[in-house]
Amino acid sequence: MRRISEFDRRLFARVAAGRLRGAHPTLPRLSRAADHGRLWLGAAGVLGAVGGRTARRAALRGVGSLAAASLASNMVVKWTVDRRRPVLDGVPLMRRLREQPWTSSFPSGHSASAAAFATGVALESSRYGLLVAPLAAAVAVSRVYVGVHYPSDVLAGIAIGVGAAVFTCRYWPPRPEVPAQARPRVSAPALPKGEGLVLLVNQRAGAAAVGGLSTADQLRVLLPAAEILECGPDDDFMTLLQTAGRRASERAGALGICGGDGSVNAAATLAAERGLPLAVFAGGTLDHFALDVGVPAFEDTAHAVTEGDAVAVDLARAAPVSEGDDDTKHFVNTFSIGFYPELVRIRESLQDRLGKWPAAAVALTRVLRTAEPMEIEVNGHQRRLWVLFVGNGGYSPDGFAPAYRDQLDDGLLDVRAIDGDQRLARTRLLFAALTGTLGRSHVYSTARMRTLRLSGLDEVRSLAYDGEVSGTRARALRLDKLPGALTVYRPAEPQNELLQRARSAAAKAPHWWRSVLRR
Repeated sequence: MRRISEFDRRLFARVAAGRLRGAHPTLPRLSRAADHGRLWLGAAGVLGAVGGRTARRAALRGVGSLAAASLASNMVVKWTVDRRRPVLDGVPLMRRLREQPWTSSFPSGHSASAAAFATGVALESSRYGLLVAPLAAAVAVSRVYVGVHYPSDVLAGIAIGVGAAVFTCRYWPPRPEVPAQARPRVSAPALPKGEGLVLLVNQRAGAAAVGGLSTADQLRVLLPAAEILECGPDDDFMTLLQTAGRRASERAGALGICGGDGSVNAAATLAAERGLPLAVFAGGTLDHFALDVGVPAFEDTAHAVTEGDAVAVDLARAAPVSEGDDDTKHFVNTFSIGFYPELVRIRESLQDRLGKWPAAAVALTRVLRTAEPMEIEVNGHQRRLWVLFVGNGGYSPDGFAPAYRDQLDDGLLDVRAIDGDQRLARTRLLFAALTGTLGRSHVYSTARMRTLRLSGLDEVRSLAYDGEVSGTRARALRLDKLPGALTVYRPAEPQNELLQRARSAAAKAPHWWRSVLRR
């Protein structure tokens, strides 16, 4: 340790005596700009305002990683390792900061914040990460250049920052930059300028205006020959959807939908029934299906429609077992029963007053406090459950809340349940979620299967299909898949061997590290 310390001091002295051309006054200004994370909060604001959905996710993860790294370095490590700041005698006066820090030199909090933000951004988008990384590196170097840290302080801060960013993956898994796998290209009509496409825009889904243009106007610019129907607050969505489906069939074209996952669910069911290809335009809040398919932006779908590029994906269904009951419902993402449908119901009753996310937090608090387990039969076995989740395809990561799919045509249902027989199940569930150990908790179980039978649903008041709550009269349901039943427009992508090997390695890795391998 003594040799390391001596080397550290010699290296600091060498930097202090060195003259980096062009470094002054840039590095001192950068160092001051990064005080209290202001530089990174500003960068996050720029990403969120200028970029799209991926940029906003990158900015949010970057800020979250910064907060975790700042807490670890400034509130824990600095008070544990008390190290004096370097002596400034060898540092030119023009480089020194106006106000010298007084806390422990080890580690560098600025370096930890810079590394955390850059790594968090890169976990969501390697492209944006490459833009931020040089700035983060310059801030880290500046802390030695202005004389407030030894090189080892900076290296320790970088390690803490990277670790904090990676740790966020346990709670919020990053979405892969490559879309989920699906069958090779299938036959779908190429519709130049959207000729033959009948597109329904659900204005209630919340897609934002861009450059003063409404959602419908943006789509008209991209696909001027498409027929676009708009569903306003007072219109009947299902009536308009049936009209769009009928016109698309008459024109031998395609059905389009712009809205959230609930809207996509209804359009996918109709498209599969009529044998129409579906064009999905991400116009909701979360847009799980559009992101998994690989059409996060309107331009992606528009390009696929004009070129005729499409894939076949599975469509899941929940069918009543009793004869004469034809109330079959489909889902493109998820099906659930238990406290989740109740959570959605409470959230929807509050979100007009509170906003969606605050309403969701209030709803979760109420449900966890008042909900009771349900007693149902799962594949003939009596179970007492808080919630049962069924995904249309295998979701990742395996050990945490489902976030995304690696494949859309695997023929499998992803079944996850929270056991209500365990003692203190809610408390243990909350603790496991907060500590990122849900995958190892005894109250949480997962399985993948081709069919699932649920019976004893007499006391079940509501179900949720793709986030939309629905009542049920059925006492028993059979859940299965319709393989390749839905044709969806998606831009063609070369599936090279390197990408496939990366996906395979990620699938076998521990769930918290998969996102890193995917990059």
